[in-house]
Amino acid sequence: MIYVHVPFCGSFCTYCDFYSEIACPDRNFDAYADEVCREILRRTTEIGSTLDVNTLYIGGGTPSVLPLPCLGRIISAARDAAGSNFTELTVEVNPEDITEKGEAYVRGLKDLGVNRFSMGIQSLDDGILHWMNRRHNADGARKAYGILRHQGAGNVSLDIIYGISHLSDDTLLKTVEEIVSLGPEHISAYQLSIEEGSALAEMIRTGRYSEASDEQCLRQYRLICEVLKKAGYEHYEISNWARPGFRAVHNSAYWTRQPYVGIGPGAHSLSYRAGVLEGGSWPGGTRPSQTEFGPLPLEPRAASPSGPICRPSSATEQTRSWNSRSVTGWKSESETLSGDEIREEEIMLGLRTVEGWNGRRLSEDEWFVSDDIISDILAQS
Repeated sequence: MIYVHVPFCGSFCTYCDFYSEIACPDRNFDAYADEVCREILRRTTEIGSTLDVNTLYIGGGTPSVLPLPCLGRIISAARDAAGSNFTELTVEVNPEDITEKGEAYVRGLKDLGVNRFSMGIQSLDDGILHWMNRRHNADGARKAYGILRHQGAGNVSLDIIYGISHLSDDTLLKTVEEIVSLGPEHISAYQLSIEEGSALAEMIRTGRYSEASDEQCLRQYRLICEVLKKAGYEHYEISNWARPGFRAVHNSAYWTRQPYVGIGPGAHSLSYRAGVLEGGSWPGGTRPSQTEFGPLPLEPRAASPSGPICRPSSATEQTRSWNSRSVTGWKSESETLSGDEIREEEIMLGLRTVEGWNGRRLSEDEWFVSDDIISDILAQS
């Protein structure tokens, strides 16, 4: 299970605080691809221990700003490290890149093995898109979706945002209903959040924006839930809906805390350190103790009698690591999670999925206020 972070964007969205850089015309994408491929090679053993969920997700930033040869080299390096094709290979794309680069670009992505496209349209209202500082307009989003479909993309996810104070319920309803009419296999709906360091946070500080009320956000959340339920989408996780059989395999694994390897600046990783089943071994040899980015925290996971590596039955300690920017590229930092912290995360994540945690499931309305419910559960446990 591999995540690759592409830190380039054509412009910065109003609400975003992710690490990213403007994809200017003279940007050396080849140098970025070289470094990603080198990191993949250095972490091949680590990648081999996470292949219970054999997926690759290329996110950002905006991966679709990359030329096909750069993406091809990254995908090839990841495939070599995994030792096989990926069961799910997702690339995030923006509408303006698809419309500008055209059908040949989509064909090229499919030829590289991409079998799932995640496109951030965010809204089908031009006023809202302009306020978000998105580069596409509503017609551009429609055209981009049509290009994906015309080129045979059979697994498309569309993102939208709600909970914007000047987004009316009627405008949101029109967007959701049109998305349903397009018929994507997957839909993600995210409530606008105020992230420190974003342009939106500065707008609030200077009085140029006021947050939507809790009542408006709940009302719009319920609106989305109702429309998508009637359209036959399964609400399988707090912000995600899917047609039967089209849950996001990669993203779902985050919620069950499967180990994963994050490649590139701004990417996170999660690995097991202890509680490993007896007989565990590193695929392909001895665990390395050091990389250019610092010590490798990952410990081996156990092999089943038939050979495949399996998840340990109980981890008493885990490591979460992340890559941060440095003068020469990026370096790895990490934190160790105790058994209590692991259990807390299992509760917090589990209760935001349809499966729930330990027999406890939350309703859609409870999901909306899940922070308070989960805090109470943690206080009692």
